Amino acid sequence: MSKRLKYVVGVIAVLSSVVLLGGCASKESNEEVVEETVRLGVVGEINEPWEYVQKELKKENIHLELVKFTDYRQPITALEDGSIDLHSALTEIFMDNINEEAGYTNTTIAYTTLNPLGIYSEKIEDIAQLEDGAAVAIPNDVSNESRALLLLQTAGLIELDESKGYLPSVSDITSNPKQLEFKSLESNQTARALQDVTISLVNNGMAVDAGLVPTEDAIYLEPVSETSTPYYNVIAARAEEKDSELYQKVVAAYQTEAVKEVIAESSKKSSIPVW
Repeated sequence: MSKRLKYVVGVIAVLSSVVLLGGCASKESNEEVVEETVRLGVVGEINEPWEYVQKELKKENIHLELVKFTDYRQPITALEDGSIDLHSALTEIFMDNINEEAGYTNTTIAYTTLNPLGIYSEKIEDIAQLEDGAAVAIPNDVSNESRALLLLQTAGLIELDESKGYLPSVSDITSNPKQLEFKSLESNQTARALQDVTISLVNNGMAVDAGLVPTEDAIYLEPVSETSTPYYNVIAARAEEKDSELYQKVVAAYQTEAVKEVIAESSKKSSIPVW
């Protein structure tokens, strides 16, 4: 073969390689990145920490969809029936109580915040001003009712049967010196009841949704102590998916110093990170 012919053949080979590699690169560049979706149940409209996490997870090609509910039982049922993948709005004691009652498998995979319960009023400025026979609004689900009654006991307004532990009910009140009149309402109604009662016990998230700042507007706020652990809020999954790598990425994106700052700012330090 002449030198000239060898040269031409070599050039053709090089050009063929370039075209082939270019085609492969073009094919790779046209491949779409697969984005995974995680549906997270929350309660209430104000969710700045999770909205921050949404943006962070986008960088990992994870779409975090916030599914908003209006009461605390709905996310538990939705997780169980597969309507959502995770939820993050509930205390562990509340979730465990519903699990036991309904035979569900909602399982804690991480902790988020402690959100102290507060006593609020539009009629008095100090718990000591509470008059005999005053109307008191409390949540009507088992764990939140119990938490409210325990807070009233801590405030020195009632006494409860100690044997009931974390889950006393109104029927377990052993002393009610002011003859307080209890009105049991859905958790999402206790803030709205402020006009109709003397005091109302309102969950932290519902208070924020109603425009209240727990650390500023509560006339008595639940103290934080060793007994607060059952009231830690959780991120929960179905039992069979509790070790999911995808869900652990969601946990990792939430449990950061940056999210702590968002929590402090959005809640005016009313919510306390517990991880």
